[in-house]
Amino acid sequence: MDSAGASKAEEEVAAYQSSEAKQARLQSMLAALLDDPILADVPRKPSLADVDTLINLELGSAMRVTVVKLDNTSFDVAVLNTATLKDLKLAIRKKITEIEQGQMGHRHISWKHIWENYCLTHQSEKLIDDNSALSSYDIRNNSKVCFSPHVMSRVHQKHSRRRKHRFFHGLSRRM
Repeated sequence: MDSAGASKAEEEVAAYQSSEAKQARLQSMLAALLDDPILADVPRKPSLADVDTLINLELGSAMRVTVVKLDNTSFDVAVLNTATLKDLKLAIRKKITEIEQGQMGHRHISWKHIWENYCLTHQSEKLIDDNSALSSYDIRNNSKVCFSPHVMSRVHQKHSRRRKHRFFHGLSRRM
């Protein structure tokens, strides 16, 4: 029995080492692929959604949008042709986070502050409604959108009031 148990343990160790070797080969192959200039637009740690969007970009059912920042630097993001402004903002957020982490490590960006004080514009038209499709703003493949300062009108500016949870609120009215 000891020899059977020992051989089983050796098989498990060999299987583990084999799987570890496969994982190492896979990582080195992935690193070599991502260093290829043709695949320069693939993120370092791509998610399934990233890969799906890039495949759709090649098939023509997604578009590449150039985003110009206030310092006139730009970067490209890929979104589906059916994307809304909210989808574009999420893609911008993901891309900027990826760029910042690559350059400076972990850094917190207050996106709430950014979208309260800046908006995206396309051909001098402010893109404000998050639920509207990009196609309604005439944004197509290889379009440019720019960040621009945005001041909300007093009508739309609302301070949120935190509602207190009043467990016994309904009971006090009955008494």
